[in-house]
Amino acid sequence: MPAATLAGLERRLREGVRDIRRDAPLARHVAFRIGGPADVLVIPRNVGELRAAMRVLTNEDIRPTVIGAGSNVLVGDRGIRGIVVKIGKGVDRVDIDGERVTAEAGAGLPALALRCARAGLAGLEFAAGIPGSVGGSVVMNAGAHGHAIEDVIEAADVYTPDGDRRLDRATLGFAYRVSVLHHQPWVVICATFRLQRGDPAAIMERLDAWLAHRGATQPIGPPSSGCVFRNPPGDHAGRLIDMAGGKGLTVGGARVSEIHGNYIVNDGSATASDVMALAEQVKVRVRDRTGTILEMEVKLLGEF
Repeated sequence: MPAATLAGLERRLREGVRDIRRDAPLARHVAFRIGGPADVLVIPRNVGELRAAMRVLTNEDIRPTVIGAGSNVLVGDRGIRGIVVKIGKGVDRVDIDGERVTAEAGAGLPALALRCARAGLAGLEFAAGIPGSVGGSVVMNAGAHGHAIEDVIEAADVYTPDGDRRLDRATLGFAYRVSVLHHQPWVVICATFRLQRGDPAAIMERLDAWLAHRGATQPIGPPSSGCVFRNPPGDHAGRLIDMAGGKGLTVGGARVSEIHGNYIVNDGSATASDVMALAEQVKVRVRDRTGTILEMEVKLLGEF
């Protein structure tokens, strides 16, 4: 995008959004702690600012890159050209009305799961260890422990070029780690979940047990972006990587976790190029030794 065009767009965005940053490093905004700068980073501080930003971008026929908590993504070393919209703090209101819970897109899943459990609402315990936000979890149908967002969601309100639209569970088109939102220029505003009343102590016990299991089977310390590869039908990518001797492989500052083979961790100096080269090594090993071709689950953003 030409500099003059970008400057004009930035001015129009500032009419409705307070926090706009030029040449903003993205590593601090994603779980991997990797990535170059965004030309323009837009950080709405409430739903009104989010809608204002999207109206400007829609009128200019610009599709931004949208991120939430920054999990499940890898940003290229050269960053992202154009506009990045980060949905987080401020766009995170949660309302509980009986068994219905409505959470704005920037609400963190772990905090939401904990709040619901303490309120005696069951169904989101599986999400307590997923380091993502509500908006991203709806887009990718996030899941763990055999459960997924599609099991508990009632509807999602999304911004579209034609205005706000409410999508019910059937319309959201959920499948394994995917929804219809992957293929549309729409942005999640909030989601409504239908949970079940239960004993808070029993719900918290399940939540704590799943958190303990996650802590014992997945890397917690070094930055990572969750599972790198999709699970093949009827199997687990981590098991195949372990069979192929992938655990502990390194490229630069990127390393395949010894705890869980489907995690690549950043030892502090990893680049996106390191992660991509290591992921390719893992794919080749698994293909050569098991015959299975792994597919990336982590979403690649920007220029590599």
